[in-house]
Amino acid sequence: MEERPQPIIIKKKKGKHAEHHGGAWKVAYADFVTALMAFFLVMWLLAMVAPEKKAALANYMNNYSIFKESGTSFMDKTSQVLNQPDKGFRISPQDLSRGSGGGGLSSEEMVKKLKKAIEEKLASVKNQVLVDIIEGGVRVQIVDAEGGMMFLSGSAEPTEKAKEILKLVAENIQSASNRIAIEGHTDAAPFKNAQTTNWELSTARASAARRELERNGIETSKIARVVGYADQELLVPDNPKDSRNRRISIILLHEKTPATR
Repeated sequence: MEERPQPIIIKKKKGKHAEHHGGAWKVAYADFVTALMAFFLVMWLLAMVAPEKKAALANYMNNYSIFKESGTSFMDKTSQVLNQPDKGFRISPQDLSRGSGGGGLSSEEMVKKLKKAIEEKLASVKNQVLVDIIEGGVRVQIVDAEGGMMFLSGSAEPTEKAKEILKLVAENIQSASNRIAIEGHTDAAPFKNAQTTNWELSTARASAARRELERNGIETSKIARVVGYADQELLVPDNPKDSRNRRISIILLHEKTPATR
């Protein structure tokens, strides 16, 4: 009998190349998603950074030299960067005492103007109106005194004397272009009304002072903030219940000016 030829079977083996690349796209995709998340995280963090820090970072990156600054941090040089010529905004120590008080007056000149007006028109209560220069600007503090309250106890309605002082202050600062912050403060004596605390009272008094300033010519757009601090920032910390701790602070805020060339 004639034998039939055996069929030839060819088996194709999978190459190692195909085996290795079966899931490679998954790794690439995971890397892409991770990089995308990192990108959005960086963008979010940058959005939270103050403009001054952004300016410092931009300047540092533009002028960075690996040979000169390797191993240092731009954060250590922020104040230097912001105070270099042509590097955006700055507030120098001189600006704190000689910064613009508005209306072409320096802070020192504004303080003198206010003190002179108080001396001439409100001599009887001059000890209850404190004017000074702080880091944020020119501050006027209207404080309580024994027998001379600016607000009745537990009330946010200013007395006639308080209204007279606020009117005088408004007349002397309304020509200034600076924005204004108004703060209310109380002493540490607990408030008798259980439904109201010193937080609400201090805030209500600050808002009442704001209305008086606006009634006497201060534009609403100039008001930067109205806030109550209760008894958290005492004028006389050694005696938390001292009447002088009950006060209104009006701050003529310093304006940021571009660095001179």
